[in-house]
Amino acid sequence: MAIQWYPGHMHKARKEIEKVMPQVDLVIEVLDARIPFSSENPMVAKLRGEKPCIKLLNKSDLADPKVTQDWIEYLEQEQGVKAMAVSTLQPGSLKKITELCRKLVPGRDKIEKDIRTMIMGIPNVGKSTIINTLAGRVIAKTGNEPAVTKSQQRINLKNGIVLSDTPGILWPKVDNEASSYRLAVTGAIKDTAMEYEDVAMFAAEYFLAAYPEAICERYKIEELPRDDIGLLEAIGRKRGALRPGGRIDLHKASEIVLHEFRSGKTGLLSLETPAMAEIEKAEVERMLAEKAAAEEAKKEAQRLKKAGKRHR
Repeated sequence: MAIQWYPGHMHKARKEIEKVMPQVDLVIEVLDARIPFSSENPMVAKLRGEKPCIKLLNKSDLADPKVTQDWIEYLEQEQGVKAMAVSTLQPGSLKKITELCRKLVPGRDKIEKDIRTMIMGIPNVGKSTIINTLAGRVIAKTGNEPAVTKSQQRINLKNGIVLSDTPGILWPKVDNEASSYRLAVTGAIKDTAMEYEDVAMFAAEYFLAAYPEAICERYKIEELPRDDIGLLEAIGRKRGALRPGGRIDLHKASEIVLHEFRSGKTGLLSLETPAMAEIEKAEVERMLAEKAAAEEAKKEAQRLKKAGKRHR
């Protein structure tokens, strides 16, 4: 799936983060609980180095709780990482963040200095709402459209913690195609940048495999369709998404599937598991290694060709 990423600010955002990072005690990364692997920016791990990190699995009120717990255990295998499920609809779950900051950076409390944290996350993951809840006032702009935060800002929470907010950044290229689709399914990518039917088919195929009962219950389907198109057609028929002549309007059916998943009406569903992430990471590494080897072979062939011309 070809996705148009947000134009030009990636390099600038990275430079800003690199400049501030040496003064930071702790990194908070906001992930989408439904897609913790796909919503994780690989740049964050590179930039934070060995600094402690809290990974917030936001929108946990929309995710499969069993899968979310698996993700917390998986993420905490990494040195210096603590993970917790949160929801901006349940502000009480966010209060534990400040306690966790103090546990991970105990030294700052002893010398009565503010804990300097940096909060990061891809667009539309709920980062701004979390900041506003922690601050108890509206500081960061929020919205359902991706890429609302435009520049870095410092926020003193007045409780011994200072937050540096960063622009919501997507990396310029996602090597794992399945991750691109999942980002699109959750709405992290603008709807104008994708083919609705294409993305809905990806979602439908996964729902058939992972959550057949939830799908049948939500859309009152008695017999489970065999494939993704069959499921979209069944949903279109049930919801009256029809064109003249009784043909199914696949675009309309796709909108229904994506919007109802995003709002949680389909049920508490997660789009990936730690086991899937491990398989996909290995596949991406293999693919990138093959690509690098092919590039190297091409360069070597060109070098030999030039050398051959010189010796004639």
